[in-house]
Amino acid sequence: MNTKQVMARLDELGDEKRRAFNAKRGAGDNQFGVKTGDIRKLAKEIKVDHELGLSLWETGNADAQMLAILLVRPKDLDAKQLATMAKEGTCEWVADWLNSYVIKKHPDKESLREKWMKSKDAMTKRAGWSMTSERIAKNPDGLDLDALLDRIEKEMPKAAPQAQWTMNVCLANIGIHHAEHRDRALAIGEALGIYRDYPVSKGCTSPFAPIYINEIVSRRKA
Repeated sequence: MNTKQVMARLDELGDEKRRAFNAKRGAGDNQFGVKTGDIRKLAKEIKVDHELGLSLWETGNADAQMLAILLVRPKDLDAKQLATMAKEGTCEWVADWLNSYVIKKHPDKESLREKWMKSKDAMTKRAGWSMTSERIAKNPDGLDLDALLDRIEKEMPKAAPQAQWTMNVCLANIGIHHAEHRDRALAIGEALGIYRDYPVSKGCTSPFAPIYINEIVSRRKA
């Protein structure tokens, strides 16, 4: 299957409601509105195809980029290609898939993490802090959590919304997974007040760090 054929398939799978949903998350007009389940099914049909994945990514189409993420081989991407993809994945769904399925599996992810956290590009910075949130939860050895809390306290209020989200996840993960830092994480969240009034659906937990931390810790104790 070539790029033209894949784009035609994606067009057929498009849904107007999904288009509207994606648009609220940065997808813009260059999308078909394909449900994630359909993208996954198509990826299983095509199987890994690195070159096709790169070609689909270059279309800039949000659905094609999500499919591309499932087709490429992370280890075959160099640091420059990965940095370009992190910057270009402006849709939230694309950015999160790229982080989960490509960036976090790349052999150079640790050096990229430290570099990208300092980036002036909002999406690249988002990816850097996303990788850091994973380390906080799963592999914190070597991380200076006090220094990270210092940075979050100082940088998060002025960060672009895209990066602010993953910085908030880092704050929450520190409070959830590291009891000795919990009180400070809660205090920073309260002082900054970011996402305090964030609208959430019934039954969902607010992303406001103090609420989220306390809720997850309470569940774990139960």
